[in-house]
Amino acid sequence: MRLLVRERLFAIGDDYWIEDDGGRKVFLVDGKAMRLRDTFELKDADGRVLVELRQKLISLRDTMLIERGGEELAKVKRKRLSLLRNHYRVTLVDGTELDVSGKILDREFAIEYDGELLAQISRRWLTLRDTYGIDVVRDDADTALLIAVAMCVIVLAEKESEG
Repeated sequence: MRLLVRERLFAIGDDYWIEDDGGRKVFLVDGKAMRLRDTFELKDADGRVLVELRQKLISLRDTMLIERGGEELAKVKRKRLSLLRNHYRVTLVDGTELDVSGKILDREFAIEYDGELLAQISRRWLTLRDTYGIDVVRDDADTALLIAVAMCVIVLAEKESEG
């Protein structure tokens, strides 16, 4: 599944659509304004909340939480002992770990599980400067989770580059 994301997606308080490669609106990102921390909801085309993303308020390192149905699904944070600045670890509640690495701020990175590519985030195959794609490689992958992971690492990388 190939999805198109507009760069302005991460403005808090604004709502944006993620479209499939046919131009159909598939996911709605609902940014929650007036909060102490970054908070987003990823909804399907019918408005059902698929996952919620929020910045963890108290932690040693910046952390984003992904929740589904009010239950924690995953934590996203920069990998501790990585020489690469753009390397993040996603820990699911069942202990499964996903690796995210690449040029996060350039929107050129991959999400992998145990060395297997799950999704590729890229601007390379798009002509619009403010748009990037999320190419979900596996048919059985949790697309909403992979979109949420991509959003989280971009938010974290942007905060780190500002500070």
